[in-house]
Amino acid sequence: MMEAAVRRLIARFALRPETGQVFDFTQPVGEQALAPPDSVAWRVFKNPIALFVGGITAVLLELAEPRVRSGVWDHTSFRTDPLTRMERTGMAAMVTVYAARSVAERMIADVVRLHERVRGVTPAGVPYHANDPELLTWVQATASFGFLEAYCRFVRPLDARSRDRFYAEGREAAKLYGAIGAPTSVAELEALFAAMRPKLEGSPIVFEFLDILGRTPIFPRPLRGLQALLIRAAVETTPDWVREILGLDASYGLRAGEERRVAALGRLADRVILPSSPPAQACRRVGVSTRLLR
Repeated sequence: MMEAAVRRLIARFALRPETGQVFDFTQPVGEQALAPPDSVAWRVFKNPIALFVGGITAVLLELAEPRVRSGVWDHTSFRTDPLTRMERTGMAAMVTVYAARSVAERMIADVVRLHERVRGVTPAGVPYHANDPELLTWVQATASFGFLEAYCRFVRPLDARSRDRFYAEGREAAKLYGAIGAPTSVAELEALFAAMRPKLEGSPIVFEFLDILGRTPIFPRPLRGLQALLIRAAVETTPDWVREILGLDASYGLRAGEERRVAALGRLADRVILPSSPPAQACRRVGVSTRLLR
């Protein structure tokens, strides 16, 4: 059952192409990605449990920032078609990390052009623009934090040097997205969190988000319990001080013994590399063994 869930997650978020776009991670042959094959990022992003859990953690952090929250809630399809939205986000992450540099650059440029039209005003009357470097920096930082923390907590712990390296590896992609202030180390991330803390706030949208996520059939019915488990793991991965701001008490997090279950699933996922998955295709493109990802 657990391996079936892992394969389901890989197929859902790493293999299904974004609507209207199909990415071949084996082409152009020999062309490197934005991050090298021996990077920490290539190991972290291959794990679907880390991506699923970390992605939800990242969204919770994003929704705590009122301008980002309004941009996400007012200008995306998450409320009406959350599954497609999640698939697109997952594919964008795969392309950013594993696709050939030229492919990733084109996709990111398309995202930036799309974001240029995302403008509005929060309920409190504060204007926002999706291409605002401050907001892009927050989104980039929270995504990196979510994925890395989920990997370290539920797959395998990484030492301080590897954690710093992970943030540094995202520098080039962050600049392409416009997140010019994205942290390149754990210390820089902590400084950003401290600077942003006074700007964060709770919202009923956070609970609506979790409710939608719980009701969306991401896993097949027999594995729906694992879906709920991983959502609770994402809440657990969110920093305590952010959970307090959002009003997410202990009832939203993991229950006794559940952390071991998620970790077992995460470790299993680290051993499952489907030949058709973006990480495996990328390894073939640059001529390295998938053993490099372990």
